[in-house]
Amino acid sequence: MSLLPLLNGRFAAALAQVGAPDAQPLVQLAGRPEFGDYQMNGVMGAAKALKLNPRELAQKVIDVVDLAGVAQSLEIAGPGFINIKLDDAFLAKHVEAASQDAKLGVEALPRQKVMVEYSSVNLAKEMHIGHLRGGIIGDSLARIHDFLGEDVIRQNHVGDWGTQFGMLVAYMVEMRKTGEASLELTDLDSFYKKSKVRFDEDPAFADTAREYVVKLQSGDAEVLALWRQFVEISLEHCNAIYRKLGLLLTNDDVRGESFYNDDLPVLVNELREQGLLTEDQGAQVVFLDEFKNKEGEPAAYIVQKQGGGYLYATTDLGAVRYRARTLKLDRCLYVVDARQGLHFQQLFTTARKAGFAPASMQLEHVAHGTIMGPDGKPLKTRSGDTVKLVDLLDEAIERAYKLVSEKNPEQDEATRRQIAAAVGIGALKYADLSKNRNTDYIFDWDAMLSFEGNTAPYLQYAYTRVRSIFRKLGDWDRKAQVVLTEPTEHALALELARFADVVHQVARDSLPHFLCAYLYNVATAFSRFYEACPVIQDGQAHASRVRLCDLTAKTLSTGLGLLGIQVLEAM
Repeated sequence: MSLLPLLNGRFAAALAQVGAPDAQPLVQLAGRPEFGDYQMNGVMGAAKALKLNPRELAQKVIDVVDLAGVAQSLEIAGPGFINIKLDDAFLAKHVEAASQDAKLGVEALPRQKVMVEYSSVNLAKEMHIGHLRGGIIGDSLARIHDFLGEDVIRQNHVGDWGTQFGMLVAYMVEMRKTGEASLELTDLDSFYKKSKVRFDEDPAFADTAREYVVKLQSGDAEVLALWRQFVEISLEHCNAIYRKLGLLLTNDDVRGESFYNDDLPVLVNELREQGLLTEDQGAQVVFLDEFKNKEGEPAAYIVQKQGGGYLYATTDLGAVRYRARTLKLDRCLYVVDARQGLHFQQLFTTARKAGFAPASMQLEHVAHGTIMGPDGKPLKTRSGDTVKLVDLLDEAIERAYKLVSEKNPEQDEATRRQIAAAVGIGALKYADLSKNRNTDYIFDWDAMLSFEGNTAPYLQYAYTRVRSIFRKLGDWDRKAQVVLTEPTEHALALELARFADVVHQVARDSLPHFLCAYLYNVATAFSRFYEACPVIQDGQAHASRVRLCDLTAKTLSTGLGLLGIQVLEAM
Protein backbone atom coordinates (compact mmCIF):
# COMPACT_ATOMS: atom_id res chain seq x y z
CA MET A 1 0.00 0.00 0.00
CA SER A 2 1.39 3.40 -1.00
CA LEU A 3 0.26 6.11 1.41
CA LEU A 4 1.19 9.21 -0.58
CA PRO A 5 -0.90 8.39 -3.69
CA LEU A 6 -3.84 7.58 -1.40
CA LEU A 7 -3.60 10.87 0.56
CA ASN A 8 -2.81 12.99 -2.51
CA GLY A 9 -5.74 11.43 -4.38
CA ARG A 10 -8.22 12.10 -1.57
CA PHE A 11 -7.07 15.71 -1.13
CA ALA A 12 -7.08 16.33 -4.89
CA ALA A 13 -10.73 15.24 -4.96
CA ALA A 14 -11.49 17.51 -1.99
CA LEU A 15 -9.77 20.50 -3.62
CA ALA A 16 -11.81 19.92 -6.78
CA GLN A 17 -14.98 19.86 -4.66
CA VAL A 18 -14.22 23.26 -3.15
CA GLY A 19 -13.51 24.85 -6.54
CA ALA A 20 -9.79 24.21 -7.06
CA PRO A 21 -9.64 21.29 -9.54
CA ASP A 22 -6.15 22.27 -10.80
CA ALA A 23 -4.53 22.55 -7.37
CA GLN A 24 -1.78 20.07 -6.39
CA PRO A 25 -2.20 18.64 -2.86
CA LEU A 26 1.55 18.22 -2.08
CA VAL A 27 1.27 15.81 0.86
CA GLN A 28 4.58 15.15 2.63
CA LEU A 29 5.89 13.78 5.91
CA ALA A 30 5.33 16.12 8.86
CA GLY A 31 8.50 17.87 9.99
CA ARG A 32 7.69 17.26 13.66
CA PRO A 33 5.76 14.20 14.85
CA GLU A 34 3.87 16.13 17.57
CA PHE A 35 2.06 18.00 14.78
CA GLY A 36 0.97 14.80 12.99
CA ASP A 37 2.20 12.15 10.61
CA TYR A 38 1.79 14.02 7.32
CA GLN A 39 1.19 17.57 6.17
CA MET A 40 -0.78 18.79 3.16
CA ASN A 41 0.71 21.98 1.69
CA GLY A 42 -1.43 22.63 -1.39
CA VAL A 43 -4.03 24.97 0.08
CA MET A 44 -2.11 28.24 0.02
CA GLY A 45 -1.43 28.14 -3.71
CA ALA A 46 -5.07 27.27 -4.40
CA ALA A 47 -6.29 30.06 -2.06
CA LYS A 48 -4.12 32.61 -3.86
CA ALA A 49 -5.53 31.56 -7.24
CA LEU A 50 -9.11 31.71 -5.90
CA LYS A 51 -8.44 34.92 -3.91
CA LEU A 52 -9.62 33.28 -0.68
CA ASN A 53 -8.32 33.21 2.88
CA PRO A 54 -6.03 30.11 3.07
CA ARG A 55 -7.25 29.03 6.51
CA GLU A 56 -10.89 29.30 5.42
CA LEU A 57 -10.17 27.22 2.30
CA ALA A 58 -8.26 24.69 4.42
CA GLN A 59 -11.34 24.27 6.63
CA LYS A 60 -13.52 23.73 3.56
CA VAL A 61 -11.12 21.03 2.38
CA ILE A 62 -11.20 19.34 5.81
CA ASP A 63 -15.00 19.42 5.76
CA VAL A 64 -15.25 17.49 2.47
CA VAL A 65 -12.14 15.30 2.26
CA ASP A 66 -12.91 11.59 2.49
CA LEU A 67 -10.40 10.15 4.94
CA ALA A 68 -12.80 8.10 7.03
CA GLY A 69 -10.95 5.10 8.40
CA VAL A 70 -7.62 6.56 7.26
CA ALA A 71 -7.04 9.71 9.34
CA GLN A 72 -7.65 10.04 13.04
CA SER A 73 -7.48 13.84 12.98
CA LEU A 74 -6.99 16.78 10.60
CA GLU A 75 -5.86 20.15 11.95
CA ILE A 76 -5.12 23.51 10.35
CA ALA A 77 -1.69 24.91 11.15
CA GLY A 78 -0.09 28.24 10.31
CA PRO A 79 -1.37 30.05 7.21
CA GLY A 80 -3.18 27.01 5.78
CA PHE A 81 -1.23 23.79 6.24
CA ILE A 82 -3.29 20.72 7.12
CA ASN A 83 -1.70 18.33 9.62
CA ILE A 84 -2.76 14.70 9.27
CA LYS A 85 -2.66 12.10 12.03
CA LEU A 86 -3.29 8.60 10.68
CA ASP A 87 -5.71 6.27 12.40
CA ASP A 88 -4.20 3.56 14.62
CA ALA A 89 -6.60 0.95 13.26
CA PHE A 90 -5.68 1.90 9.68
CA LEU A 91 -1.96 1.47 10.39
CA ALA A 92 -2.63 -1.79 12.27
CA LYS A 93 -4.45 -3.22 9.25
CA HIS A 94 -1.46 -2.30 7.09
CA VAL A 95 0.91 -4.17 9.42
CA GLU A 96 -1.35 -7.22 9.24
CA ALA A 97 -1.62 -7.13 5.44
CA ALA A 98 2.01 -6.26 4.69
CA SER A 99 3.44 -8.96 6.95
CA GLN A 100 1.46 -11.57 4.98
CA ASP A 101 2.57 -10.23 1.58
CA ALA A 102 5.80 -11.35 -0.14
CA LYS A 103 6.41 -7.76 -1.30
CA LEU A 104 5.40 -6.23 2.07
CA GLY A 105 2.57 -4.26 0.48
CA VAL A 106 4.68 -2.72 -2.28
CA GLU A 107 2.61 -2.57 -5.46
CA ALA A 108 4.21 -3.55 -8.78
CA LEU A 109 4.77 -0.84 -11.37
CA PRO A 110 3.15 -1.07 -14.81
CA ARG A 111 5.41 -3.59 -16.58
CA GLN A 112 8.08 -1.83 -18.60
CA LYS A 113 11.32 -2.95 -20.19
CA VAL A 114 14.09 -1.24 -18.22
CA MET A 115 17.82 -1.49 -18.85
CA VAL A 116 20.35 -0.58 -16.18
CA GLU A 117 23.82 -0.14 -17.68
CA TYR A 118 26.47 -0.29 -14.98
CA SER A 119 30.06 -1.26 -14.22
CA SER A 120 30.99 -1.01 -17.94
CA VAL A 121 34.70 -1.52 -17.30
CA ASN A 122 37.58 -1.16 -19.72
CA LEU A 123 38.75 -4.76 -20.14
CA ALA A 124 42.26 -3.62 -20.99
CA LYS A 125 42.81 -2.62 -17.36
CA GLU A 126 42.17 -3.95 -13.89
CA MET A 127 39.08 -2.78 -11.97
CA HIS A 128 39.84 0.06 -9.56
CA ILE A 129 38.05 2.21 -6.98
CA GLY A 130 36.56 4.34 -9.76
CA HIS A 131 34.36 1.36 -10.67
CA LEU A 132 32.90 1.00 -7.16
CA ARG A 133 30.14 3.62 -7.18
CA GLY A 134 28.69 2.85 -10.59
CA GLY A 135 28.72 -0.88 -9.83
CA ILE A 136 26.88 -0.80 -6.52
CA ILE A 137 24.46 2.01 -7.41
CA GLY A 138 23.54 0.29 -10.68
CA ASP A 139 23.16 -3.09 -9.01
CA SER A 140 20.84 -1.64 -6.37
CA LEU A 141 18.67 0.10 -8.99
CA ALA A 142 18.44 -3.11 -11.02
CA ARG A 143 17.34 -5.02 -7.91
CA ILE A 144 14.69 -2.38 -7.11
CA HIS A 145 13.20 -2.32 -10.61
CA ASP A 146 13.17 -6.12 -10.60
CA PHE A 147 11.40 -6.10 -7.20
CA LEU A 148 8.75 -3.78 -8.67
CA GLY A 149 7.91 -6.32 -11.37
CA GLU A 150 9.58 -4.62 -14.33
CA ASP A 151 11.35 -6.48 -17.13
CA VAL A 152 14.94 -5.63 -16.16
CA ILE A 153 17.98 -6.02 -18.40
CA ARG A 154 21.32 -5.64 -16.63
CA GLN A 155 23.94 -4.44 -19.07
CA ASN A 156 27.72 -4.41 -18.76
CA HIS A 157 28.83 -2.23 -21.70
CA VAL A 158 32.49 -3.21 -21.47
CA GLY A 159 35.31 -1.55 -23.37
CA ASP A 160 36.62 -4.51 -25.36
CA TRP A 161 37.74 -2.90 -28.62
CA GLY A 162 40.17 -0.32 -29.92
CA THR A 163 43.84 0.26 -30.69
CA GLN A 164 44.99 -0.66 -27.16
CA PHE A 165 43.88 -4.27 -27.76
CA GLY A 166 46.31 -4.62 -30.64
CA MET A 167 49.09 -3.69 -28.22
CA LEU A 168 47.81 -6.09 -25.54
CA VAL A 169 47.41 -9.04 -27.92
CA ALA A 170 50.92 -8.43 -29.29
CA TYR A 171 52.32 -8.45 -25.76
CA MET A 172 50.37 -11.61 -24.89
CA VAL A 173 51.89 -13.38 -27.91
CA GLU A 174 55.36 -12.20 -26.84
CA MET A 175 54.85 -13.43 -23.26
CA ARG A 176 53.62 -16.81 -24.48
CA LYS A 177 56.89 -17.33 -26.32
CA THR A 178 58.69 -16.96 -22.98
CA GLY A 179 56.09 -19.04 -21.13
CA GLU A 180 55.16 -16.12 -18.85
CA ALA A 181 51.75 -15.17 -20.26
CA SER A 182 49.58 -16.92 -17.66
CA LEU A 183 51.67 -15.47 -14.81
CA GLU A 184 51.59 -11.96 -16.24
CA LEU A 185 47.83 -12.02 -16.80
CA THR A 186 47.14 -12.58 -13.09
CA ASP A 187 47.77 -8.83 -12.71
CA LEU A 188 46.07 -7.05 -15.59
CA ASP A 189 47.15 -3.60 -14.43
CA SER A 190 50.81 -4.61 -14.50
CA PHE A 191 50.27 -6.40 -17.83
CA TYR A 192 48.84 -3.21 -19.36
CA LYS A 193 51.66 -1.01 -18.01
CA LYS A 194 54.40 -3.37 -19.23
CA SER A 195 52.85 -3.63 -22.69
CA LYS A 196 52.60 0.18 -22.83
CA VAL A 197 56.28 0.52 -21.94
CA ARG A 198 57.17 -1.95 -24.72
CA PHE A 199 54.97 0.00 -27.14
CA ASP A 200 56.58 3.36 -26.23
CA GLU A 201 60.19 2.15 -26.13
CA ASP A 202 60.43 -0.52 -28.86
CA PRO A 203 59.55 0.68 -32.40
CA ALA A 204 59.50 -2.90 -33.73
CA PHE A 205 56.99 -3.95 -31.05
CA ALA A 206 54.91 -0.82 -31.77
CA ASP A 207 54.80 -1.74 -35.47
CA THR A 208 53.70 -5.28 -34.57
CA ALA A 209 50.97 -3.90 -32.29
CA ARG A 210 49.67 -1.66 -35.10
CA GLU A 211 49.64 -4.65 -37.46
CA TYR A 212 47.54 -6.53 -34.91
CA VAL A 213 45.08 -3.60 -34.76
CA VAL A 214 44.66 -3.74 -38.55
CA LYS A 215 44.25 -7.54 -38.46
CA LEU A 216 41.79 -7.26 -35.58
CA GLN A 217 39.65 -4.70 -37.37
CA SER A 218 39.76 -6.67 -40.64
CA GLY A 219 38.57 -9.84 -38.85
CA ASP A 220 41.75 -11.95 -39.01
CA ALA A 221 40.70 -15.28 -37.47
CA GLU A 222 43.97 -15.95 -35.59
CA VAL A 223 44.16 -12.46 -34.04
CA LEU A 224 40.45 -12.49 -33.20
CA ALA A 225 40.96 -15.78 -31.34
CA LEU A 226 43.80 -14.22 -29.31
CA TRP A 227 41.67 -11.15 -28.61
CA ARG A 228 38.78 -13.35 -27.40
CA GLN A 229 41.16 -15.16 -25.04
CA PHE A 230 42.32 -11.87 -23.57
CA VAL A 231 38.71 -10.63 -23.17
CA GLU A 232 37.76 -13.92 -21.50
CA ILE A 233 40.65 -13.70 -19.01
CA SER A 234 39.82 -10.07 -18.24
CA LEU A 235 36.15 -10.90 -17.66
CA GLU A 236 37.18 -13.65 -15.23
CA HIS A 237 38.93 -10.96 -13.17
CA CYS A 238 35.77 -8.82 -13.26
CA ASN A 239 33.47 -11.70 -12.35
CA ALA A 240 35.59 -12.57 -9.32
CA ILE A 241 35.17 -9.00 -8.06
CA TYR A 242 31.44 -8.97 -8.85
CA ARG A 243 31.00 -12.14 -6.78
CA LYS A 244 32.97 -10.76 -3.85
CA LEU A 245 31.10 -7.45 -4.01
CA GLY A 246 27.74 -9.20 -4.34
CA LEU A 247 26.83 -7.71 -7.73
CA LEU A 248 24.42 -9.72 -9.88
CA LEU A 249 26.33 -9.18 -13.17
CA THR A 250 27.37 -12.26 -15.15
CA ASN A 251 28.81 -12.91 -18.61
CA ASP A 252 25.24 -13.07 -19.91
CA ASP A 253 24.92 -9.35 -19.14
CA VAL A 254 27.99 -8.39 -21.17
CA ARG A 255 27.48 -6.62 -24.47
CA GLY A 256 30.72 -4.85 -25.24
CA GLU A 257 31.65 -2.14 -27.70
CA SER A 258 32.73 -4.79 -30.19
CA PHE A 259 29.13 -6.03 -30.48
CA TYR A 260 28.20 -2.89 -32.45
CA ASN A 261 31.19 -2.89 -34.85
CA ASP A 262 29.40 -4.19 -37.95
CA ASP A 263 26.57 -1.72 -37.50
CA LEU A 264 28.70 1.45 -37.27
CA PRO A 265 29.16 2.04 -41.05
CA VAL A 266 25.39 1.55 -41.49
CA LEU A 267 24.70 4.01 -38.66
CA VAL A 268 27.03 6.66 -40.11
CA ASN A 269 25.36 6.23 -43.50
CA GLU A 270 21.93 6.73 -41.91
CA LEU A 271 23.12 9.97 -40.34
CA ARG A 272 24.47 11.07 -43.74
CA GLU A 273 21.20 10.25 -45.50
CA GLN A 274 19.30 12.34 -42.94
CA GLY A 275 21.54 15.33 -43.65
CA LEU A 276 22.89 15.37 -40.10
CA LEU A 277 26.56 14.80 -41.00
CA THR A 278 29.09 17.48 -41.88
CA GLU A 279 32.68 16.85 -42.88
CA ASP A 280 34.99 18.91 -40.69
CA GLN A 281 38.78 18.61 -41.15
CA GLY A 282 38.24 15.14 -42.60
CA ALA A 283 36.09 13.93 -39.70
CA GLN A 284 32.36 13.17 -39.89
CA VAL A 285 30.54 15.36 -37.38
CA VAL A 286 27.00 16.06 -36.16
CA PHE A 287 26.86 19.74 -35.18
CA LEU A 288 24.54 20.41 -32.23
CA ASP A 289 23.06 23.91 -32.02
CA GLU A 290 21.72 22.96 -28.57
CA PHE A 291 25.30 23.09 -27.20
CA LYS A 292 26.85 26.34 -28.42
CA ASN A 293 30.05 27.78 -26.95
CA LYS A 294 30.58 31.41 -25.90
CA GLU A 295 31.27 32.37 -29.51
CA GLY A 296 27.93 30.89 -30.58
CA GLU A 297 29.52 27.92 -32.36
CA PRO A 298 27.63 24.61 -32.14
CA ALA A 299 29.25 21.63 -30.41
CA ALA A 300 30.71 18.92 -32.65
CA TYR A 301 29.64 15.33 -31.92
CA ILE A 302 32.27 13.36 -33.86
CA VAL A 303 31.11 9.97 -35.16
CA GLN A 304 34.02 9.11 -37.49
CA LYS A 305 37.65 10.18 -37.29
CA GLN A 306 39.67 11.59 -40.16
CA GLY A 307 41.23 8.21 -40.93
CA GLY A 308 37.86 6.46 -40.98
CA GLY A 309 38.02 5.04 -37.44
CA TYR A 310 35.13 5.17 -34.99
CA LEU A 311 34.97 6.50 -31.45
CA TYR A 312 33.16 5.40 -28.29
CA ALA A 313 30.71 8.20 -29.12
CA THR A 314 29.79 6.25 -32.27
CA THR A 315 29.50 2.97 -30.37
CA ASP A 316 27.28 4.62 -27.74
CA LEU A 317 25.04 5.91 -30.51
CA GLY A 318 24.88 2.40 -31.97
CA ALA A 319 23.95 1.05 -28.55
CA VAL A 320 21.04 3.51 -28.19
CA ARG A 321 19.82 2.57 -31.67
CA TYR A 322 20.01 -1.17 -30.91
CA ARG A 323 18.32 -0.78 -27.55
CA ALA A 324 15.43 1.15 -29.07
CA ARG A 325 14.91 -0.79 -32.29
CA THR A 326 15.82 -4.34 -31.29
CA LEU A 327 15.33 -4.51 -27.51
CA LYS A 328 12.46 -1.98 -27.59
CA LEU A 329 13.32 -0.53 -24.18
CA ASP A 330 10.98 1.83 -22.38
CA ARG A 331 13.68 3.22 -20.10
CA CYS A 332 17.47 3.09 -20.14
CA LEU A 333 19.55 4.11 -17.10
CA TYR A 334 23.26 4.83 -17.65
CA VAL A 335 24.98 4.65 -14.24
CA VAL A 336 28.18 6.51 -15.06
CA ASP A 337 30.49 9.10 -13.48
CA ALA A 338 29.09 12.67 -13.43
CA ARG A 339 32.11 13.88 -15.40
CA GLN A 340 30.60 12.20 -18.46
CA GLY A 341 27.51 14.43 -18.18
CA LEU A 342 28.08 16.51 -21.32
CA HIS A 343 28.80 13.40 -23.40
CA PHE A 344 25.47 11.86 -22.41
CA GLN A 345 23.55 15.09 -23.05
CA GLN A 346 25.02 15.25 -26.55
CA LEU A 347 24.54 11.50 -27.12
CA PHE A 348 20.85 11.65 -26.19
CA THR A 349 20.29 14.80 -28.29
CA THR A 350 21.96 13.22 -31.33
CA ALA A 351 19.99 9.99 -30.89
CA ARG A 352 16.71 11.92 -30.77
CA LYS A 353 17.60 14.05 -33.82
CA ALA A 354 18.45 10.92 -35.82
CA GLY A 355 15.30 9.11 -34.74
CA PHE A 356 17.40 6.36 -33.13
CA ALA A 357 15.40 6.69 -29.90
CA PRO A 358 11.67 7.50 -29.90
CA ALA A 359 10.32 10.22 -27.63
CA SER A 360 8.60 7.55 -25.54
CA MET A 361 11.92 5.94 -24.58
CA GLN A 362 13.46 7.44 -21.45
CA LEU A 363 17.23 7.93 -21.65
CA GLU A 364 18.73 8.90 -18.28
CA HIS A 365 22.27 9.53 -17.16
CA VAL A 366 22.31 8.37 -13.53
CA ALA A 367 25.36 10.40 -12.61
CA HIS A 368 27.51 9.81 -9.55
CA GLY A 369 30.31 11.72 -7.87
CA THR A 370 33.84 10.66 -6.93
CA ILE A 371 35.26 8.89 -3.88
CA MET A 372 37.72 11.26 -2.22
CA GLY A 373 40.63 10.74 0.12
CA PRO A 374 41.10 12.74 3.36
CA ASP A 375 42.91 15.41 1.31
CA GLY A 376 39.75 16.08 -0.70
CA LYS A 377 41.28 14.62 -3.87
CA PRO A 378 40.31 11.34 -5.61
CA LEU A 379 41.38 8.45 -3.36
CA LYS A 380 44.83 6.99 -4.20
CA THR A 381 47.28 4.59 -2.59
CA ARG A 382 50.15 6.01 -0.51
CA SER A 383 52.40 5.69 -3.55
CA GLY A 384 49.93 7.74 -5.60
CA ASP A 385 48.59 4.83 -7.66
CA THR A 386 44.93 4.10 -8.30
CA VAL A 387 43.42 1.87 -5.61
CA LYS A 388 42.71 -1.60 -7.02
CA LEU A 389 39.15 -2.68 -6.29
CA VAL A 390 40.15 -6.21 -5.26
CA ASP A 391 42.58 -4.79 -2.67
CA LEU A 392 39.88 -2.48 -1.30
CA LEU A 393 37.40 -5.36 -0.89
CA ASP A 394 40.01 -7.54 0.81
CA GLU A 395 40.86 -4.73 3.22
CA ALA A 396 37.18 -4.15 4.03
CA ILE A 397 36.78 -7.83 4.97
CA GLU A 398 40.00 -7.91 7.01
CA ARG A 399 39.09 -4.78 8.95
CA ALA A 400 35.63 -6.23 9.65
CA TYR A 401 37.24 -9.52 10.76
CA LYS A 402 39.32 -7.68 13.36
CA LEU A 403 36.20 -5.91 14.68
CA VAL A 404 34.15 -9.11 14.79
CA SER A 405 37.00 -10.95 16.53
CA GLU A 406 37.25 -8.23 19.17
CA LYS A 407 33.50 -8.36 19.84
CA ASN A 408 33.10 -12.17 19.64
CA PRO A 409 36.47 -13.84 20.35
CA GLU A 410 34.67 -17.03 21.44
CA GLN A 411 33.23 -17.67 17.97
CA ASP A 412 35.04 -20.15 15.71
CA GLU A 413 37.12 -18.64 12.92
CA ALA A 414 34.87 -19.86 10.08
CA THR A 415 31.87 -18.08 11.61
CA ARG A 416 33.86 -14.90 12.20
CA ARG A 417 35.09 -14.98 8.58
CA GLN A 418 31.53 -15.39 7.30
CA ILE A 419 30.27 -12.49 9.43
CA ALA A 420 33.28 -10.35 8.43
CA ALA A 421 32.56 -10.80 4.71
CA ALA A 422 28.94 -9.69 5.15
CA VAL A 423 29.83 -6.78 7.45
CA GLY A 424 32.89 -5.56 5.51
CA ILE A 425 31.32 -5.63 2.06
CA GLY A 426 28.01 -4.34 3.44
CA ALA A 427 29.78 -1.43 5.14
CA LEU A 428 31.61 -0.50 1.94
CA LYS A 429 28.44 -0.57 -0.15
CA TYR A 430 26.20 1.20 2.35
CA ALA A 431 28.73 4.00 2.97
CA ASP A 432 28.39 4.78 -0.73
CA LEU A 433 24.66 4.15 -1.20
CA SER A 434 23.73 6.24 1.84
CA LYS A 435 25.23 9.35 0.22
CA ASN A 436 23.42 11.33 -2.46
CA ARG A 437 24.94 9.81 -5.61
CA ASN A 438 25.34 13.28 -7.17
CA THR A 439 27.89 14.33 -4.56
CA ASP A 440 31.50 13.37 -3.89
CA TYR A 441 32.30 11.87 -0.49
CA ILE A 442 35.31 11.33 1.77
CA PHE A 443 36.29 7.68 2.20
CA ASP A 444 36.49 6.81 5.93
CA TRP A 445 37.02 3.24 7.18
CA ASP A 446 36.17 4.04 10.81
CA ALA A 447 32.88 5.74 9.96
CA MET A 448 31.65 3.05 7.58
CA LEU A 449 32.51 0.14 9.91
CA SER A 450 30.96 1.75 12.99
CA PHE A 451 28.16 -0.11 14.76
CA GLU A 452 26.56 3.24 15.62
CA GLY A 453 24.75 5.70 13.38
CA ASN A 454 23.55 5.36 9.80
CA THR A 455 25.83 2.46 8.75
CA ALA A 456 25.41 -1.06 7.42
CA PRO A 457 26.82 -2.70 10.60
CA TYR A 458 24.24 -0.81 12.69
CA LEU A 459 21.37 -1.95 10.45
CA GLN A 460 22.69 -5.51 10.20
CA TYR A 461 22.90 -5.63 13.99
CA ALA A 462 19.40 -4.11 14.29
CA TYR A 463 18.10 -6.96 12.14
CA THR A 464 19.81 -9.65 14.23
CA ARG A 465 18.46 -7.96 17.38
CA VAL A 466 14.89 -8.27 16.07
CA ARG A 467 15.45 -11.85 14.96
CA SER A 468 16.78 -12.79 18.40
CA ILE A 469 13.27 -12.17 19.78
CA PHE A 470 11.94 -15.01 17.64
CA ARG A 471 14.62 -17.41 18.87
CA LYS A 472 13.31 -16.82 22.39
CA LEU A 473 9.67 -17.13 21.31
CA GLY A 474 9.47 -20.45 19.52
CA ASP A 475 6.05 -20.75 17.91
CA TRP A 476 3.81 -17.66 17.72
CA ASP A 477 0.49 -16.55 16.28
CA ARG A 478 1.19 -15.15 12.80
CA LYS A 479 -2.43 -14.02 12.39
CA ALA A 480 -2.90 -12.27 15.72
CA GLN A 481 -4.78 -8.96 15.53
CA VAL A 482 -2.52 -5.91 15.63
CA VAL A 483 -3.62 -3.26 18.11
CA LEU A 484 -1.69 0.00 18.47
CA THR A 485 -2.09 1.79 21.78
CA GLU A 486 1.31 3.31 22.55
CA PRO A 487 2.92 6.29 20.75
CA THR A 488 6.06 4.27 19.88
CA GLU A 489 3.86 1.51 18.38
CA HIS A 490 2.15 4.11 16.20
CA ALA A 491 5.50 5.63 15.18
CA LEU A 492 6.95 2.23 14.19
CA ALA A 493 3.82 1.19 12.30
CA LEU A 494 3.90 4.52 10.43
CA GLU A 495 7.52 3.99 9.36
CA LEU A 496 6.74 0.46 8.19
CA ALA A 497 3.76 1.76 6.18
CA ARG A 498 6.06 4.13 4.27
CA PHE A 499 8.10 1.33 2.66
CA ALA A 500 6.15 1.25 -0.62
CA ASP A 501 6.38 5.04 -1.10
CA VAL A 502 10.15 5.00 -0.53
CA VAL A 503 10.83 2.09 -2.91
CA HIS A 504 8.73 3.77 -5.63
CA GLN A 505 10.55 7.06 -5.06
CA VAL A 506 13.97 5.41 -5.46
CA ALA A 507 12.82 3.70 -8.67
CA ARG A 508 11.51 7.00 -10.03
CA ASP A 509 14.46 9.22 -9.09
CA SER A 510 17.32 6.66 -9.03
CA LEU A 511 18.42 7.87 -5.59
CA PRO A 512 19.18 4.89 -3.31
CA HIS A 513 20.16 7.12 -0.38
CA PHE A 514 16.43 7.66 0.28
CA LEU A 515 16.08 3.93 0.98
CA CYS A 516 19.14 4.01 3.28
CA ALA A 517 17.72 6.92 5.28
CA TYR A 518 14.37 5.13 5.51
CA LEU A 519 15.90 1.88 6.81
CA TYR A 520 17.82 3.85 9.44
CA ASN A 521 14.55 5.49 10.51
CA VAL A 522 12.91 2.06 10.78
CA ALA A 523 15.76 0.76 12.96
CA THR A 524 15.61 3.88 15.14
CA ALA A 525 11.82 3.65 15.50
CA PHE A 526 12.13 -0.02 16.42
CA SER A 527 14.74 0.74 19.09
CA ARG A 528 12.43 3.30 20.72
CA PHE A 529 9.46 0.92 20.50
CA TYR A 530 11.45 -1.98 21.98
CA GLU A 531 12.59 0.12 24.94
CA ALA A 532 9.07 1.41 25.69
CA CYS A 533 6.93 -1.62 24.87
CA PRO A 534 7.75 -5.09 26.28
CA VAL A 535 7.37 -7.78 23.62
CA ILE A 536 7.83 -10.71 25.99
CA GLN A 537 6.70 -10.20 29.60
CA ASP A 538 6.67 -12.83 32.36
CA GLY A 539 7.33 -15.46 29.72
CA GLN A 540 4.29 -14.42 27.69
CA ALA A 541 4.46 -12.89 24.20
CA HIS A 542 2.51 -9.77 23.37
CA ALA A 543 1.12 -11.09 20.06
CA SER A 544 0.38 -7.71 18.47
CA ARG A 545 3.90 -6.45 19.19
CA VAL A 546 5.42 -9.67 17.89
CA ARG A 547 3.77 -8.94 14.54
CA LEU A 548 5.32 -5.44 14.57
CA CYS A 549 8.70 -7.09 15.21
CA ASP A 550 8.08 -9.54 12.38
CA LEU A 551 7.32 -6.81 9.83
CA THR A 552 10.32 -4.78 11.06
CA ALA A 553 12.66 -7.73 10.42
CA LYS A 554 11.13 -8.37 7.00
CA THR A 555 11.40 -4.68 6.05
CA LEU A 556 15.05 -4.42 7.13
CA SER A 557 15.94 -7.67 5.37
CA THR A 558 14.09 -6.76 2.16
CA GLY A 559 15.36 -3.18 2.14
CA LEU A 560 18.98 -4.15 2.70
CA GLY A 561 18.56 -6.88 0.06
CA LEU A 562 17.46 -4.22 -2.44
CA LEU A 563 20.72 -2.43 -1.67
CA GLY A 564 22.63 -5.67 -2.25
CA ILE A 565 23.56 -6.00 1.43
CA GLN A 566 23.44 -9.33 3.26
CA VAL A 567 21.73 -9.76 6.63
CA LEU A 568 22.77 -12.27 9.27
CA GLU A 569 20.69 -14.21 11.80
CA ALA A 570 23.43 -13.72 14.37
CA MET A 571 26.49 -11.47 14.59
